[in-house]
Amino acid sequence: MTMASNILIVEDEPAIAELLAVNLRHAGHCPILAGSAEDALRLIRDVLPDVMLIDWMLPGMSGLALARELRQGARTRSIPLILLTARSEESDTIAGLDAGADDYITKPFSPKELLARIRAVLRRRSPQLTDEPVRIGGLAVDPSTRRVTYAEGGSELEVRLGPTEFKLLHYMMTHPERVHSRGALLDKVWGDHVFIEERTVDVHIKRLREALAPVQCSEFVETVRGAGYRFTLRQNTSALSAASGT
Repeated sequence: MTMASNILIVEDEPAIAELLAVNLRHAGHCPILAGSAEDALRLIRDVLPDVMLIDWMLPGMSGLALARELRQGARTRSIPLILLTARSEESDTIAGLDAGADDYITKPFSPKELLARIRAVLRRRSPQLTDEPVRIGGLAVDPSTRRVTYAEGGSELEVRLGPTEFKLLHYMMTHPERVHSRGALLDKVWGDHVFIEERTVDVHIKRLREALAPVQCSEFVETVRGAGYRFTLRQNTSALSAASGT
């Protein structure tokens, strides 16, 4: 299952764009339409989409050039990209993937195939946008039920989290062992269009640890001094957390 995602459709044919939008809405997603690469870049300045569907043949800047530009930008390089094209030669497929596309769909394609490709790309690039449960070291997060549980010795305990702490934990557990800066967490958990202080992250990390403490999982959320935070099962977190005071 996939959560509702903001999907930017970059397609200059209105009929095709609307057909894609209808199918995405029916699947529970939120489509956004752009008629050109330039329009897409303007939209992205305000809010980053969760996925982009890009037609290869666009007026002005081509879809291939747009994919290359997005991959070169620090803010946009991690957006999942799917190229839509009537080109079916192997060399075209290679060119699309080399430009940075995560997937490549040849027209005509069925709505079911498109949705399956979107789910696959999100599982690879943005697992926090799926409804699939995540379990690490006895701690489990289930986005479909919004429940966090800890299992040990045959018993299961529920962990009560606020909405923001839930999203924070889910994101970190779907990207374990990676160091996330405060700015990156703000973008991924709160949204890059939300302007709040980075210290807000520290407050919610503290609340998350407090909620995890009764099940002895607070040390899974590690402070990496001078860099940010990471979800890890390593048992060396106490000194790092104490050193930073969070």
